[in-house]
Order: sequence, then C-alpha cells, then structure tokens
Amino acid sequence: MHRPDWPLTDLGLACGDVTLRPVRDADLDVLVDRLPDDFEHDPRAELLPWLDLAANRRRLLRQDVWRARGTWAPSSWRLDLTVSAQGRPVGVQTLETDDLAGIGTVDTTSWLVSDVRGRGYGVAMRRAVLGLAFDHLGAAAAVTSAREDNASSLGVSRRIGYADNGVSLNASGTGRVRLQHLRLTAEQWHTSGQGRLVTVSGVERCLPWFGTPS
Repeated sequence: MHRPDWPLTDLGLACGDVTLRPVRDADLDVLVDRLPDDFEHDPRAELLPWLDLAANRRRLLRQDVWRARGTWAPSSWRLDLTVSAQGRPVGVQTLETDDLAGIGTVDTTSWLVSDVRGRGYGVAMRRAVLGLAFDHLGAAAAVTSAREDNASSLGVSRRIGYADNGVSLNASGTGRVRLQHLRLTAEQWHTSGQGRLVTVSGVERCLPWFGTPS
C-alpha cells in the first residue's frame, strides 16, 4: 500500500544477485545479530555500562538507523538500505547527502556479514545505489572513504571506477587511522555503462523527498 506520508517504503533496487530496500525494523532484528567483528560504530558514541560491548553495538546500529529516519529532510538525508541475497538480509548499504540540489554530491558507506564476502555483493550493492543517485536523483558526483588497510572496500570502489581523492587522518576507537578518499563523477558512471545493470522501482513518488535538482 502506497503511503504518501512516507513513500520511501515503496523504493526498491536490484543489481546482480542482490536486492535493496529501506531498512525495516524486522530487518534490524536479523542484522543486529549478524554484525561482523569489523563493524565500526561512531567512536564518540556513549556505551551504556549495563550492556556488554556486543549489546551496545546492536543498540547503536538500531539507533543509528532510527536517527536517520527521524531527521530526514529533503535538504539533508541518509538512506539506509537492507541488502538481501538469496532471500536473507546480509548487510546495509547507505547513501547520503547534504544539499543534493546545491552541491550535487552523494556519499556511500556499507557493511556485509562475514560469511557472504567475496561473492561480488559489495560491487553489486554499490552499483545499485549509484544507479539510484546518478540515473534518478541527478547527482553530479559520488564520494566514499575507507581505511588504507581496508583492501576489500577500496577494491570495490576502484573496480567501479572511482579515482583517488586524497588522504586524511581520522580518529577511531583504536586511535588515529589514515582514510583514503575516492570520487566518481556522473560522466564516468554514464560512460562505464554500469547503470544498465541496475533496476530501480518506486522512485518517482520519492523524488521530492530526496531534494532532487529541478
């Protein structure tokens, strides 16, 4: 049933062997129990002393998704999508921006459960949100970042066609880390033809909610 007060529930993406939809609470019930050991929460987040680390990580994931929903505005939004393969949730792909109409740039982050890595899902889920951003939302560029030692994430970005875009030092729960930044333009995306691999449904009613350029 279409809901004009929250049309994002109608949104669906597909690429290769994965499908993506906005995270539902039922998805969270599955995903929080499958968080990989290398999942990083915000190092500034408060850990509740009556919960162990695993429970805190599960709580923080839930609250992070809820916060993104609750603060959504066309001028600044973060879309968290459940990634499913073979009928089960296997990760989360995020697409976000501040002032899409003004700066035209989107950012991506993602994670996958450990036992499905190495199957090409990382590339497929990234292509899916880039297809949404470039082919439907009018984005001019996409950026992403990964630790220099995160070879798998950097490999996904470079396989899709991102170019290196500088390095920065950032704080983490284990100290300072070097982040490699990367950037992909709409022209590079369209030239690559990767958009043909992506299917997007239910986006038309959502366009005003994304603050798409007119």
